[in-house]
Order: sequence, then structure tokens, then C-alpha cells
Amino acid sequence: MTADPDISRHDAAPLVRGVLALELSDDSVPARDAVGQQAAGALATRLGRDLGVLVPGVRDLDLVFAAAHFDPAELLRPGWPVHRRLEELRARAPQAGQGPRIIAFGADDKGETPLPFRADPELAGGRLRVLPYLFVGEPAATEAVSAHMESMLLDLGMVQADTALQAQDAFGARIEHARYLTLHDLLAMTALQYRNQGLEPLWDVLETALLAPADEIWLDAPPEPLLRHAEGEVRMALLGPDDWRRRCAPGEQDEGRLAHGLAMHEARQRQFAAVLQAHGVPVEFVHVTPGQDPRTALA
Repeated sequence: MTADPDISRHDAAPLVRGVLALELSDDSVPARDAVGQQAAGALATRLGRDLGVLVPGVRDLDLVFAAAHFDPAELLRPGWPVHRRLEELRARAPQAGQGPRIIAFGADDKGETPLPFRADPELAGGRLRVLPYLFVGEPAATEAVSAHMESMLLDLGMVQADTALQAQDAFGARIEHARYLTLHDLLAMTALQYRNQGLEPLWDVLETALLAPADEIWLDAPPEPLLRHAEGEVRMALLGPDDWRRRCAPGEQDEGRLAHGLAMHEARQRQFAAVLQAHGVPVEFVHVTPGQDPRTALA
């Protein structure tokens, strides 16, 4: 279970994607989803300072930051849409003078979060919230920063105390730990988390959806659900009781255990679908005709 070591290889221009990761206290609920523009700029300046100390060359690049927090799944989606939006907004931002810029986005004057940075309320409630940032600049400098950050940030990227306190005050949440991660670090941490939650069989499919969305991959490992990823979506086989029994419990005769097993299989399908959809991967449930080869139904 490994994450692609070079997320940026699919980009036309080099950039460094990362997150400010905030681990909240168990009972803490952030008072705000995003902070105002002034507070966003102040937090971005602290972020640039912290990473400028840790990573040589960071101060030579543009920093683009959204002071809005998300569930990790919202950033780990095909095409990295939140980070892509940051890059689009950077391209439109005016250049005032020479040198690198710090560009921050927050809530508007009415306290509303702009749509690109509005988190999904259905995914709220987790202890880990992440705020996206980008570093962009000349290709050679950006690639050097990217390599350095990938090699050390996971181990050494602790947020300075005053930055963590500022984030805590800004969002109205009690923060236990705060650290800087690359997007690859976040992907690797998510892989580990899913393995610990019993979702390892799904990971190769999800990883393919994120890193190579045009590729085909199957999960065909009974008693797990049968599914196929191709052309950016997942198709999952819905089997009738007899076909499920032949595929997943061929030797079982007890009707009670069979009914329980089928119910557990259907719950597993719903779990897999929920995880994929949280990561922005479309899921289609395909009813398999009794007696039909389920792989043929998904092809």
C-alpha cells in the first residue's frame, strides 16, 4: 500500500502542493470554516515564514494559501481540484512589483466562504482538518523545493507555536497538533489510516482513481465486493443472493449465516462507495442478471 512518490509528474508546470494539517482535540468543533481576508493574509505570512526556515528556496517562490479547512478526502480527489483552483486564482492575481508573492484567500466581507473553498458539511466532524497551500515559481527552483519538502517535511514539518496559536484563535478550535505536509505526505497518511480501518483492499482502486484516473483496475478478491475502475468512475456489482453465495460463500449451508453474510457484504459495498464518493470518485451500482458472469456485467 504505497502512494505515488511524484504527484506533480502529471502537471504541465512544476508546483508544490501541500497542506497545513490541524489535529483538533476530541471535543473541539471549529467555530469558523474560513477566516476573513486580513486574518488569512496574516496566517499565510506565518506559514511562509515557518517553511522558509525549514526549506531552502521557499522564499523565492509564490505562496498561495486558502484559509479554509477541509476534510482530507476533499483535497485528495482526481485532478486535485482545490489546489488546481488555487493555481488558477494565482494566475489571475496581479503582479505588484518584482519578486515572489504571498496570495491568501479567506471569507468575504459578509463572512461567507467562496464556493471553491467551501467545505462539504457532510464531511465535517473529523479530528484532522487541512488547509491547502501551493508554492509556484521558476521550474528549477520549484523542483528543488519539491524534492526537499518530500524528503523531510513529514518528519520535521512541525508548525511554530505562534502560528498554531494564531490558527487556533482564527478558527475558534482547540488544536492538539499542527504540522506542514506535502500532498503526497497526506496521501501516504491516508493510506495508512485506511489500512488500519480495514479498507486496504480498496486502496489500490482509490490510488488509481487519484493518480491515474484514465487507467483500469479491478478489485476481484472474494468475499470483497467486485468492482472495476475505468475512465474515471467505479462500477460495482450488485449480486443476487444465489450469485453472492456461489461467489463468496460456496461451502456455507446455514441459512442464518448466509443471510448475515449477505447483509455484511451489502454493508461493505456501501462503505466502499461512501469512501470513493468522499474522494470525488463517481460510483455506479450495476445489477447483475442472475447467472451472469459479474465481470462481464461490469465491462
